Amino acid sequence: MLTLTLTFLVKTLIDLYMMVLLLCIWMQLAHSDFYNPFTQFIVTITDPVIGPLRRIMPTLGTLDSASLLLGCMLAIIKFPLLIMIEMRCLILEPIYLLVGLLALLKTAGELVFWVLIIRSLLSWITQGHSPIDVVLYQLSEPLMYPIRRVLPAIGGIDFSAMVLILILYTLNYLGMDLFPGIWYRL
Repeated sequence: MLTLTLTFLVKTLIDLYMMVLLLCIWMQLAHSDFYNPFTQFIVTITDPVIGPLRRIMPTLGTLDSASLLLGCMLAIIKFPLLIMIEMRCLILEPIYLLVGLLALLKTAGELVFWVLIIRSLLSWITQGHSPIDVVLYQLSEPLMYPIRRVLPAIGGIDFSAMVLILILYTLNYLGMDLFPGIWYRL
């Protein structure tokens, strides 16, 4: 009975921390303002774990390899850990490396989805006057601009976020079709 609750809790915590790690990587690749309060918050919550890893692993250009390594490690151990909670036995298979990469891809898609949703909601509320708006703009604009070039604003309404969310939903359903049973559990 507690198995479902524990599975939900472990999956949610791992997913959230993987999203924060991927967000840290994404902000570095997008050259987000380091002195922005939101960026400082992300750095603060990742630094206790990533800081020691950065001493061991050098960055690869603008790619934060320590965050990527930890995100991959979390993605790889997530599926066996969930199976261990549900079945009460540890099963290690080489296929879990591929499952971990799938989990990382799915989490990256979910992160993009939430960045778009939060940016859209904040555009109605804060109208660009919040520090988080700047970071979300820097993250999402490279993804939305190519769509906006093909589909300009109609009647003053920008549909690029909706088109991008539709693409993400399509990719999610493609993952369900290609990896039935596993994609749902990731």
